[in-house]
Amino acid sequence: MKLDDTAILWSAPERERDGRPLLVLLHGYGSHEGDLFSLSPALPLEPVIVSVRAPIAESGGWAWWSRRDSVAGDPPLQIVDAAAKAVIEWLDTLPAGPVSLLGFSQGAAMALQLLRLDPQRFTATVSLSGFVAGGEHPGDTRLAEVKPPVFWGRGTDDAVIPDHAIDRTAAWLPGHTTATIRTYEGLGHAISTPELAEFSGFLRTQAESRRPERNP
Repeated sequence: MKLDDTAILWSAPERERDGRPLLVLLHGYGSHEGDLFSLSPALPLEPVIVSVRAPIAESGGWAWWSRRDSVAGDPPLQIVDAAAKAVIEWLDTLPAGPVSLLGFSQGAAMALQLLRLDPQRFTATVSLSGFVAGGEHPGDTRLAEVKPPVFWGRGTDDAVIPDHAIDRTAAWLPGHTTATIRTYEGLGHAISTPELAEFSGFLRTQAESRRPERNP
C-alpha cells in the first residue's frame, strides 16, 4: 500500500515549506483530499497544511481500508496498521520537522493509529468523529509513557460510529494520551463551527507550547 504523490494538496509551494511545521489532514471514508483541505482558512497559519488521499477507491471516493474487510467500528488491527504505515513511509520521504495530525472519521482512526506506530513523532493530534481500533498494539506501552496531546471531538447524534467504538475510545484515550475530549450536543457525523474553533485553538496552544522562550 502506498500513497499517491500526485493526489496531495499543499497550502504552500515547496520553496515556502522549509523550516515550517506540518499539519497532515486525513479524510474520512468515501471522501477525498479536498474535503478537509477546505478548512484550511480556519486553521493555524504557522504550519504548512498538507492533505493526502487514501489509497483505496471505494464508494465514489477513497478509503483507508475497505468496508468489505471490516465491521463498523471494528476494523482488523492489521489493516488499519497497513494504512497507517503507508502514511509513515510517505512522511519519511519529507524533511524532518514537527508534524501534527488532523483526521475525520476513518481518518480520525488513522490519526490515532499513527500515534501507536510512532508515539514520539507527532506533536499534536486532532481526531474528529472517529475511534481507536480495537486490540492491543505493540506501540501502546510506549504511547502510555509519552502521552502526546490529543483532541477528540464527537457529536451526540453521530449515527455512523457505533456506541461500542465510542466507549472503547473514551476508555483508551486517558491512559495513552493527554486527552482533550469534547462532546457536542445535537451534532451528527460532521464538524460544527464550535468544534472547529475549539480544535483550531487546541492546535495553536500546542504550537505555542513548543516555541522556545525568548530572552528578555
